[in-house]
Amino acid sequence: MSEDTQQHTDEHTESHDPAVPEAYAAFMREGWGERELDLQRHPVADFADLRRKRLSEAFPGERLVVPAGTFKVRANDTDYRFRADTAHTWLSGNQTSDAVVVIDDGQAVLYARPRSSRETDEFFRDRQYGELWAGRRPSLREISDSLGIETRHIADLPDVLRSGHRTRVHRGVDPSVDRLVLADDDRDAELTRVLAELRLVKDEWELGELQHACDITTLGFEDSVRDWDNAIRYGERWIEGTFFRRARAMGNDIGYDSIVGGGRHATTLHWIDNTGPITPGDLVLLDMGAEAPSLYTADVTRTLPVSGTFTPLQRDLYALVLTAQQRGMDAIQPGETFRVAHHAAMDVLAHGLADLGLLPCSAEEALDPQSRVHARWTLHGVSHMLGMDVHDCAQAAAETYPEGDLAEGMVLTVEPGLYFQEDDLLVPEELRGIGIRIEDDVVVTAEGCRNLSAALPRDPGAVEEWMGSLRG
Repeated sequence: MSEDTQQHTDEHTESHDPAVPEAYAAFMREGWGERELDLQRHPVADFADLRRKRLSEAFPGERLVVPAGTFKVRANDTDYRFRADTAHTWLSGNQTSDAVVVIDDGQAVLYARPRSSRETDEFFRDRQYGELWAGRRPSLREISDSLGIETRHIADLPDVLRSGHRTRVHRGVDPSVDRLVLADDDRDAELTRVLAELRLVKDEWELGELQHACDITTLGFEDSVRDWDNAIRYGERWIEGTFFRRARAMGNDIGYDSIVGGGRHATTLHWIDNTGPITPGDLVLLDMGAEAPSLYTADVTRTLPVSGTFTPLQRDLYALVLTAQQRGMDAIQPGETFRVAHHAAMDVLAHGLADLGLLPCSAEEALDPQSRVHARWTLHGVSHMLGMDVHDCAQAAAETYPEGDLAEGMVLTVEPGLYFQEDDLLVPEELRGIGIRIEDDVVVTAEGCRNLSAALPRDPGAVEEWMGSLRG
């Protein structure tokens, strides 16, 4: 073993590992058969090829470097489960760690770390990359055959990037890659911006994957309600765990930390502690989304009556939010502004708050951009883009998103809410501690929009019937 290889292996062993005598190391390197998996070409390969060509056309004659990232420490010597950077996987389909896509004047190469060689100790000693510790990584040929892209060893990358060339790097993903190329903040940021903007309109394959993520999510919601007695017994954690099981069984993971807000916890927008009770008579807000194996995620919210039936007050408030959501969906059209759904939903909610006698002014005055006092009880925007990231395309230029227009093939959420904090003295006592949000994922079509998460009921009567049928 070379000194460099030995040093690299030592970086991924631990002080409590037993010593490895040379006799043991030599014996471990003997007697292993060769095996290559005969992989079919992945359906994303042709789409990824077109994406790389579109990116290259935006930067003719330049070298573009887009890394997958590496492991991140969770605690001491344990890492989080690896999840590749979105832009990298969008361009290549690759989900292995420590890989880098390089597009050089239109020619694309994927530099990857393949399966452990039996000529070094890595395969049986390295806790991070060793096959006997972390599992079998694909070979370079397997990656290339599956993803339809020329694939070379990651060890070749430094020499390639040291050669003189106009180079842009998608930075902040892999520090070791960032160090290989002198930063040019403006040019590198432009690459990241264009990568985000190219992802705004989803292709046919992406729409199928987003539908798949929504379908898994629907099953996860059904699982949660089907096991409602245990949810009441054990609280928010039970629902979180139940949904996670479905997301892992059929997908890659959850797309984001699940929000399970029982009672007053529903008024905390990103309540992810999920440590509270599920109490009959309360509402519970479930904001949960499964991430498909392709890394596309759903983002769906339902607010359910724990007892299975809304009280009259709960039903009235829920109906107000549902009307706002539907009005937002109805407003979506290609060529409309991205914020059209937000403005339509806010119009409904502001007038509803005025009818409840809560606003210090008229609804029209509250909706004035210089006022927005209604937002005390609505708090957030109604939509965000959705894709491989739950808040997708966030690095786009503001004039493109969120200040730009909708186009056919964009996927976004529609998620109005009302939140009455338990200590809000400006609302009647019976409203305090109630939070309601309804969220669906829609794709912009030529006629308006199509609801990808429509399998989960929204109408209050349908919600009650659905819960009753699942609970038997």
